[in-house]
Amino acid sequence: MSNSSMGGGFTGHRGGAGDSWPGGAVWEAMEQLRGQFEKKVGPRMGRGDVRAAVLALLAEKPMHGYQIIHEIDERSSGAWKPSPGSVYPTLQLLADEGLIVAEESNGRKTYSLTEEGRQVAGAAADTKAPWDTQGARESGRTGALTKAGFELAQAATQVGRSGSAEQVKQAVGVLEDARRKLYTILAQD
Repeated sequence: MSNSSMGGGFTGHRGGAGDSWPGGAVWEAMEQLRGQFEKKVGPRMGRGDVRAAVLALLAEKPMHGYQIIHEIDERSSGAWKPSPGSVYPTLQLLADEGLIVAEESNGRKTYSLTEEGRQVAGAAADTKAPWDTQGARESGRTGALTKAGFELAQAATQVGRSGSAEQVKQAVGVLEDARRKLYTILAQD
């Protein structure tokens, strides 16, 4: 990864681990973490999965779009959070098919199943909900770890950008200790 891709407002010297600048090891670790956490984790859920999830949720109770997104995120333990760009077109498609209706209240559209929608949702009730599939569960295992790692990378970046030389040195020690502890966890098997 080039140095320019991590610039983001930091104009100080960025050296490697062997440089005399105490933050060099922080930046090296940051580049490694960023490379790992920029990749998408877990499987992408398909359009049919969004449709099935929306129908399953609306079978429970009427909801607005952001409630649907939040419920899917919660039920998949953070492994799958569909974007508004996938949920709202799905809601429109389901409305066009006559499976749901929208009622506007307080400036929000709340969606509920029609009778035909209840039949379709009922027919699928004995199948696993998309957030309960193997792919979503496997991704959920690493979702919390990915989030924590990204938040750690953000904190290390902040220390590298605005911390004193002593603070950067302390941060390097914390990161090195965290790395050792993570490998210790793996060694317990």
